[in-house]
Amino acid sequence: MEGPIRINKYLRDKGFASRREADELIAAGKVFVNGALAKEGMMIGEKDKVELREAEKKAYRYLAYYKPRGLATQALPGKESVISEWHEKGLFPVGRLDKESEGLLILTNDRRLTSKLLGADSNVEKEYLVRVREPMRPNVEAIFKKGMQTEALGKLLPAEAEIKDKHNLRVVLREGKKHQIRVMLAELGYTVESLKRIRIGKISLGRLRPGETRDLSEKDL
Repeated sequence: MEGPIRINKYLRDKGFASRREADELIAAGKVFVNGALAKEGMMIGEKDKVELREAEKKAYRYLAYYKPRGLATQALPGKESVISEWHEKGLFPVGRLDKESEGLLILTNDRRLTSKLLGADSNVEKEYLVRVREPMRPNVEAIFKKGMQTEALGKLLPAEAEIKDKHNLRVVLREGKKHQIRVMLAELGYTVESLKRIRIGKISLGRLRPGETRDLSEKDL
């Protein structure tokens, strides 16, 4: 530990709960520091002893889900979306895919996963297959590899691109800004006709069909 940190961050980093869940445990009087009841927002140092008492172990679920094209990840109340579809089952998507994109999302009830997959230091690869309308120039691979300065999103980190044929491209990102691939290609003069995410880290879409899910294995986790 480099210096004192807030107790909810400490519990998150130790894998006990998300920050919000940690605050709920503290408010419920289930967290103690050096034998005394913990307080929300207090700082924890190297020598402090933190105890979690009488807290039920939450049953976490993790699913690989093929989001169909045309279904929003999040939409206005009353509109169909991934979030509204899975809310009653207690699951939410980690990250997003825009409505016209399809492919892999991870559904879970484990809020700790969000920072691990999407945090600034996560560096988790996300792989996509993209089809564009216009014939692709060979310099696209080099432009992506160098990193792009875009009007819409500013400076983007280097990305891996592989031209499969004159209309199809494989892209691997290590960041995930909104509509990033669409923006990058649009500013290079290309129109995206389809975009599919096929991998997050070492989790692949596999043989899933649109709307299908599969439980992630212990090896995946």
